[in-house]
Amino acid sequence: MTADRGQAAVDQLLEVLDLKQLDADRFQGESPQTGAQRVFGGQVAGQALVAAGRTVDPERPVHSLHGYFVRPGDPTVPIDFTVETIRDGRSFSVRRCTAQQHGKAIFLMSASFQVAEEGLDHHAAAPEGVPGPEEVPTTRDWLARYPERRAALSFGPQAIDVRYVNTPGWVPPGDRDAAKEQRVWMRINGKLPDDPLIHACALTYASDLSLLDSVLSVHGEVWGPGGVIGASLDHALWFHRPFRADEWFLYDCRSPSASGSRGLASGRLLTRDGVHIASAVQEGLLRRIGS
Repeated sequence: MTADRGQAAVDQLLEVLDLKQLDADRFQGESPQTGAQRVFGGQVAGQALVAAGRTVDPERPVHSLHGYFVRPGDPTVPIDFTVETIRDGRSFSVRRCTAQQHGKAIFLMSASFQVAEEGLDHHAAAPEGVPGPEEVPTTRDWLARYPERRAALSFGPQAIDVRYVNTPGWVPPGDRDAAKEQRVWMRINGKLPDDPLIHACALTYASDLSLLDSVLSVHGEVWGPGGVIGASLDHALWFHRPFRADEWFLYDCRSPSASGSRGLASGRLLTRDGVHIASAVQEGLLRRIGS
């Protein structure tokens, strides 16, 4: 993708995140018309964080969010977001946000915001020997090898440059070896404004992209015909340190458990310098489908 096309896709992402404010605690968002049958989960989570964040003092950046995907979102109609103020304390603010369509909730989220404070500081070392983003295939490289799998990328937003260190989960059945981790380099494929809330929302948007892929990776399974169909059930994200979502970060994901048609995945998000900027945990519904 050229730089101009990448920035155009980023500008579209910013439009998606730029919610219309209806009153003090109600907002409305649109979905890009990509032909997808349901709203991408990272989109509604990112939009919900925008809504919640707009009701909080900008001096209090978000440090965590917990969300549940209740129903599939309809990309053809607007999404209404209602924010409830749970608490504004001396250090923390807590918000609850409900996303609705057709009079029913599709996503529920709680988010916590905190003033900047000093304290203990440590993080585990980044994995060693991981090739950089310039050393691994691009999505275009993978599609050149598997052009028939393009439909499996219907939820892959063009605003995000995604480069798999391992084999993607959308290759044909039998072409993926089992691996205990799934590692992906990502960045927003253009320039974002300096607003930290926008970067947090963009990272939230991206964090839903490959997390469940690590569940399939354990078994060498793939998405789509002859493999597995899935949907996010819930999503949690913790923000540890300042970052820019338009700079490369490594999404280092693993799956500790899968059972009952559900899979649990956790991921660390690290800068190129190995700084741990965020953590994610997600459970998803995973069901086998025929070829």
